[in-house]
Amino acid sequence: MLRDTRMGRYAGFVPQIRVALAQINPTVGDFVGNSKLCLAAVRESAAAGADVVLLPEMVIPGYPAEDLVLRPTFQAASERATAEFAAALKSEGLANTLVIAGYLRRTDKSEAIKLGVPRGGPMNSAAIIFDGKVVAHYSKHHLPNYGVFDEHRFFVPDDKSLLIRAFGVDIAVAICEDLWQDGGPVAQVRANGAGLLAVINGSPYERDKDDVRLELVSRRAQEANATLAYVNMVGGQDELVFEGDSIVVDKSGKVIQRAAQFESDLLIVDLDLPPAGTHTELPGGEQVVEIKTPPPTSITSDYPYPAKLRLEPLAEVYAALVTGLRDYVDKNKFKSVLLGLSGGIDSALVAAIASDALGPDRVFGVSMPSEYSSEHSKTDAKDSADRIGVNFRTIPIAAVVSGFLSEVTLTGVAEENLQARVRGMILMGLSNQEGHLVLATGNKSELSVGYSTIYGDAVGGFAPIMDVPKVDVWALANWRNEQAQLRGEVEPIPQSSITKPPSAELRPGQQDSDSLPDYEALDAILQAYVEFDESAEQIIANGFAAETVHRILQLTDRAEYKRRQYPPGPKVSGKAFGRDRRMPLTNYWKE
Repeated sequence: MLRDTRMGRYAGFVPQIRVALAQINPTVGDFVGNSKLCLAAVRESAAAGADVVLLPEMVIPGYPAEDLVLRPTFQAASERATAEFAAALKSEGLANTLVIAGYLRRTDKSEAIKLGVPRGGPMNSAAIIFDGKVVAHYSKHHLPNYGVFDEHRFFVPDDKSLLIRAFGVDIAVAICEDLWQDGGPVAQVRANGAGLLAVINGSPYERDKDDVRLELVSRRAQEANATLAYVNMVGGQDELVFEGDSIVVDKSGKVIQRAAQFESDLLIVDLDLPPAGTHTELPGGEQVVEIKTPPPTSITSDYPYPAKLRLEPLAEVYAALVTGLRDYVDKNKFKSVLLGLSGGIDSALVAAIASDALGPDRVFGVSMPSEYSSEHSKTDAKDSADRIGVNFRTIPIAAVVSGFLSEVTLTGVAEENLQARVRGMILMGLSNQEGHLVLATGNKSELSVGYSTIYGDAVGGFAPIMDVPKVDVWALANWRNEQAQLRGEVEPIPQSSITKPPSAELRPGQQDSDSLPDYEALDAILQAYVEFDESAEQIIANGFAAETVHRILQLTDRAEYKRRQYPPGPKVSGKAFGRDRRMPLTNYWKE
């Protein structure tokens, strides 16, 4: 049986163990910093009476470490840091706390290069730590090799089970993808007789994944006939954002408690688990790891873990964008960000996200009007900066553009793009001079069809909304303004930026609708093609005009070289450009 002490239910039952799930924010390669975060989490957990502490997947080296995993020095550093972390636990009086933490383990100490096997035989492992030592380990069975994952490139899979007998109960361990694949470790958990399945994870965010994740852990708990504790990391790492959302469910799949989304959190639950078995060997031949822990005692005090509300869909996406930007800036030690403020919806939204992520004093906006810039765009740009309170300046570009054209004759699209490139040059010059990180403000719709100027508005070091379609840009802008209204604050995004027709303003009277279908239709076509891999015929069958579909698909295919040179940005959709979708540049295949 299980007791949720926060809700006051089942008060007559005495729990056997208190388990802490520590969702923390590691940084790849920061062994010292990550170990300190882990130590602080265990210290706080033990102070709250936790017997067992779960830490996320690969938390000691950081995740995903990509090709660093293949470096022998990185492998050795991970093992050394894990051993030092274990020793530090004992030196701090935490020897009797059972800790399960993700780390990188080297299994092949030879220097021989073996074809098809990652150098050093690295394994994505969980260290079982007690009394100052790594007393056992479990390594990931299923290595994801889809979407953003390339784990067959980096790791060697394992096939061994692990059952830990401690505090009078039996605990099984699994790592992330082991839970997503049918059979395997979860099927073994039931056969091994575990009362608790501890799953450590580095599961990145994408829209609606929290619902999928909850359904998964509930189903797996029922299959394993065990309580399931699922701990996930939190924070941004390059293009990926981890939302936390750690979960504990009972063996019927019912939620006991969930942690916060997009923030570090310590989820502590009291579990009344079945008593440990007496078998010393598992069906696969592995030995049960018995740890001499103090006998379980009654826990009489309630741990005051507050229930956390789930974020609504738009709030979730916005939080992911803020988290991704904040961690990219802070982990890479940039002091501030710089962006062009055009008066349009995209730059206004990015400015709001940047202010929420970093504070307005670290955000610098620049208005760069040309001879084609409308008066309302100039005033909207300043209004956006004033509403948020960011630093703001105006640098007109007409004289720079005319000076260039007096030396080099450009007309048509080439002349239009020159304006964007002058703006990009100004932003990068200010970045070099003042030390800001430049933010590109393009959205996914523009990026898809190539409506961005390479070396122009595509310049920058990070692109906060590159995975956000235009229709969602409007939705997020309206949502953010509504939140400001609810709090009695000034709306950060000018209404005129939201309501006016989108335009690059590179020639008189220009509007996006001159060359693109309305964004509702455009984004539906792009989602079908980019995220769902539907053919032209399938998209046309959904009611879209054949000529429009073929033109949009052609634009998307031809823009691949631009996307290769675009800055990274946070993934929030089911399939983002970049590591999620990789297409050849030289390519004759056409839908």
